[in-house]
Amino acid sequence: MTLLGRLLHDRRAGDAHLAWHLPHLDGPETLTLTSSAFTEGGPLPLEQCEKRIGGANVSPPLEWTAPPPGTAQLLLVIEDIDVPLAKPAVHCVALVDPAVEQLPPGGLNARQPATGVQPLRGTVGRGYRGPGPIKGHGPHHYVFQLFALSAPLGSGPGAPPPQQARPRALLSGITAAVLARARLTGSYER
Repeated sequence: MTLLGRLLHDRRAGDAHLAWHLPHLDGPETLTLTSSAFTEGGPLPLEQCEKRIGGANVSPPLEWTAPPPGTAQLLLVIEDIDVPLAKPAVHCVALVDPAVEQLPPGGLNARQPATGVQPLRGTVGRGYRGPGPIKGHGPHHYVFQLFALSAPLGSGPGAPPPQQARPRALLSGITAAVLARARLTGSYER
């Protein structure tokens, strides 16, 4: 695997295709998103990584400032911008009740999510999928993006239920206004 990582070293999705850069998800950066497990740009603990590389696949604890009035739903998206693909890999998409201000460790688990959290489909399955980059590929950056939406997803006429949508289709189809947003980046390297 180390050879594969070296061969693909310069191939990375980059952040141009992050949900953050979609024009309809632009909004004021007035929320603050933090974690007690890692700092901005810092490494994610092994516990948050995939089981196949020795982790426990436990989503990190997250907390954020209160969303603005009129927030109907929070959307949390976690993407790996260093995956050797054309677009970032979506490690998690979740809808969060606006009254929730923090998630405990494991709060994005597909089978037993925290109260007020609805995990949706990511690139690989439903719920949180921790880092598991190719060995020798270099550092991978995982961007945690939180959006305060003015209307719940799937509330428009003819809108498909968010539980059935693939992540890119879901993100592209959002029509609700973004009232506030925040991001936090963690890293991991094998």
